[in-house]
Amino acid sequence: MDIKLLVNITSRAWALPILAHLHDGVPGRQAPLLSATGATRTAFAQSLAHLIEIGLLERNPGHGHPLRPEFRLTPEGVTAAQLAHRVHAVPGEHKALLRRSWTLPILTTLNRPSRFNVVKHQLGRITDRALSQSLQTLEEHDWISRTVDGTSRPPHSIYHAINTGHAISEMACPLVTLR
Repeated sequence: MDIKLLVNITSRAWALPILAHLHDGVPGRQAPLLSATGATRTAFAQSLAHLIEIGLLERNPGHGHPLRPEFRLTPEGVTAAQLAHRVHAVPGEHKALLRRSWTLPILTTLNRPSRFNVVKHQLGRITDRALSQSLQTLEEHDWISRTVDGTSRPPHSIYHAINTGHAISEMACPLVTLR
């Protein structure tokens, strides 16, 4: 999977949990998925529509009532669902961080210590502010560590994944192609 697709998937808060639950065998109907994710109806519907729009889910044409459709993973969606399942299976605290837009893409780039601009380049369309705020949030929850290299001029920060962030990074990195 390409990093651009991962960024696109994580742009909706409940997309990864939906994919993970579909991979785990939760029936592909709205009521069971909504119950399993714990999302609000509006946020769930937006995430589901987004997954259909980017081609990871499709309506099952041979099953279900028109008002209660069933959804299934596309071949590309199976790969994304495997990643979502693996990421959600990692033990640790603060799993709600995984619903934030940039958490998983940032952790994927931090499989080795990296500077701010390297992470930004690998993610493509992230703004400085969004990256800075996301890195601060991940650091506050002990998912990444920041060290300052004072030997270079000017000094620069180096980020690397730790604890739960490291486990997620190690799991996601082999499945995602970086720039």
